[in-house]
Amino acid sequence: MLNNVILMGRLTTDPELKYTQNGIAYTKFCLAVERPSKKDAEKKTDFIDCSAWRGTAEFICSYFQKGSLIAIEGSIQTNLSEKYGEKRKFTDVLVNRVHFCGGNKKEATTEKIPDFDNDTDLPF
Repeated sequence: MLNNVILMGRLTTDPELKYTQNGIAYTKFCLAVERPSKKDAEKKTDFIDCSAWRGTAEFICSYFQKGSLIAIEGSIQTNLSEKYGEKRKFTDVLVNRVHFCGGNKKEATTEKIPDFDNDTDLPF
């Protein structure tokens, strides 16, 4: 059987690292993923709930923030929950791999890269 998901989108909030009672790191976040559309058509966006555990969660929380473009690989999982006597099914992506995809729209930098006139000026 195959349950593989690959998505690229932007984080809708800053990911927050949390821990279970046993000290296992996890995070849950929402990924805004644009749907492919015809030329000049209005773009549509899907909001996909995701969760990550242990080192993957720590990595996401350390290197990504709201608006960051991120690619994830994982699998779809469904969970049943009962609240106030009503059963609900929740679906999210369990992330097991993460990839950098580019800068955040807000990350435009004005930091100047130093000029090096010759090889003797190189710091390495």
